[in-house]
Amino acid sequence: MHERKKARLNLVAIALVAAMPLVASYLLYLLWKPARFVNYGELFGPLPLVDAQVPAAVSALKGKWLFVMSDSGACDTYCARKLYIMRQVRLTQGQDQERIERVWLLEDDKMPEPKLVTEYAGTRLVPAQNSELLRRLAQGSPSRDHIFIVDPLGNVMMRYPRDPDPSKIKKDISRLLRASRVG
Repeated sequence: MHERKKARLNLVAIALVAAMPLVASYLLYLLWKPARFVNYGELFGPLPLVDAQVPAAVSALKGKWLFVMSDSGACDTYCARKLYIMRQVRLTQGQDQERIERVWLLEDDKMPEPKLVTEYAGTRLVPAQNSELLRRLAQGSPSRDHIFIVDPLGNVMMRYPRDPDPSKIKKDISRLLRASRVG
């Protein structure tokens, strides 16, 4: 009888050891909230662009990662800073920079100065005055306060705060490109 009891205790001990990681993972999921996350940008949505009646010029870029900003065509200093950040972060991606496009949603009927367009060549200018997309991007704060990231499936998935740290954006986009690399 003593042998049977010992065998049962061994079986129960093995079952408890096997169940501990599962129980621990559930407890961590339910009770522990991390103080900080790996990503710098704020997760946003996802907001499918298809549902937002986006301009055709943006939907044609499906399959690429997009940096998207919105601002007036009469670009002020902050607007120029966003254009600069988007261009520079894209350039830091080396061979992966071809997987990223830059989009400037024009909130009004003003066209940017030719000098500015030349300086940030490659940035797609998209008239978006009074568009559903601009309204949906303005969740909680004006859309012009942020730079957004759109994934290759056409979902707005992350936004960066006003006056973001370019090196932190670079880390985020590098991780996203690495994780989404095919092959």
